[in-house]
Amino acid sequence: MSKCPNHGDHHRWRKIWRRVFKVSLVVLFILLLIVLITWAILHPHKPRFTIQDATVYAFNTSASPSLLTSTFQVTIASRNPNDNIAIYYDRLEAYATYRDQQITLSTRVPPTYQDTHDDDVWSPFLYGVSVPISPYNAAALTQDQNIGFVALMIKLSGKVRWRVGSFTSGGYRIFVNCPAYITFGSRSTGIGVGNNAVKYQLMRACSVNV
Repeated sequence: MSKCPNHGDHHRWRKIWRRVFKVSLVVLFILLLIVLITWAILHPHKPRFTIQDATVYAFNTSASPSLLTSTFQVTIASRNPNDNIAIYYDRLEAYATYRDQQITLSTRVPPTYQDTHDDDVWSPFLYGVSVPISPYNAAALTQDQNIGFVALMIKLSGKVRWRVGSFTSGGYRIFVNCPAYITFGSRSTGIGVGNNAVKYQLMRACSVNV
């Protein structure tokens, strides 16, 4: 009894496809290994952020209910410390907090490509109108203002990608915390810049988590 020729062809094609599949897996594994080794050798460093100054245009509270109206313009600088890795800031939003409570709306920072050892500076406006604050924070804020010293935190959050040559990584979440100390009354270290605005030179490093 003779074998069916179609059966032999089918068996031969199965063997060819198995070999193609195995070769494809090996090639994919080698490519991934090269990417991982390159990534491990280059080891991207987090960008460095510094808050340079803050200009306060409004910072007013009402007693009952506890509402806060504030307007700031902050200047924040970012530096890419890497030798061979560029950074895409795909999305970055800035806002202000007081004692972990957000007191302004989020302001979008324009998408930015940052080459190796490049510096970028952003000056977003942050504002909140009649923002309700907790009774505890309201009491603490009144006490801080009477003392003449209010500690705010300017925060940025968003998504970044790393670029090595022609390879671009997936998105990573980035969180930046910049301390901004605002002084009032006799303790004020700010400089009046017109229209009741006061500018504070800060020059403080920010913490960065990626």
